[in-house]
Amino acid sequence: MTSVLVVDDETALVRALRINLTARGYEVITAADGASALLSAATARPDLVLLDLGLPDIDGIEVIRQLRSWSAMPIIVLSARHEPADKIQALDTGADNYVTKPFGMDELFACLRAAERRLALAAPPAPNFVVETAAFTVDVAAKIVRRGDTAVHLTRTEWAVLEQLVRNPDSLISSRHLLTTVWGPECAERGHYLRVYMAQLRRKLEPEPSHPRYLVTETGIGYRFVPEETP
Repeated sequence: MTSVLVVDDETALVRALRINLTARGYEVITAADGASALLSAATARPDLVLLDLGLPDIDGIEVIRQLRSWSAMPIIVLSARHEPADKIQALDTGADNYVTKPFGMDELFACLRAAERRLALAAPPAPNFVVETAAFTVDVAAKIVRRGDTAVHLTRTEWAVLEQLVRNPDSLISSRHLLTTVWGPECAERGHYLRVYMAQLRRKLEPEPSHPRYLVTETGIGYRFVPEETP
């Protein structure tokens, strides 16, 4: 059973989340402030965290920062903050996804399923670690990409960008994170690098590069690898 730590001081929302999560087979742990959340995360070791940013004691960004100092557990932010800058800060600090309030339960459970897929891939990759889509296959361990039976040549940088995305399927990865990981901290603001390399990857991998299906842009925030069709 997947355990979820719900961190929010809105009593009605926590109650609704507990009912819906429990009905779908999740184990639910709750915390109403940042200090309680950090204690529960350390003692109960939940599989996933649903985190509000506007907590009464510690800002949610600081909670993310402290969790990330020792844990890789997926963190989904649930927040009324709608500004791109807030989303970028949360993602750069270590959140895996960002859902703005008010939200529908279908949207939330789609994010939870994506996080669970990430959990399934969180262990060190096995020798046969392969990510498949209808259009192409990525053998992460062997660093080989194929479209059908044809190998696709990627440059070293193209591979580095693609690997970051396919290792975190469905997760929104900020442009800043990709830039600092692939090019280094000194390139954190050079978004044009990513635009160029994402265009190259789409030309090589997407069935319709001008309408990307797998390598998706989240405007003003970052990119997401979507391996499966949305139901």
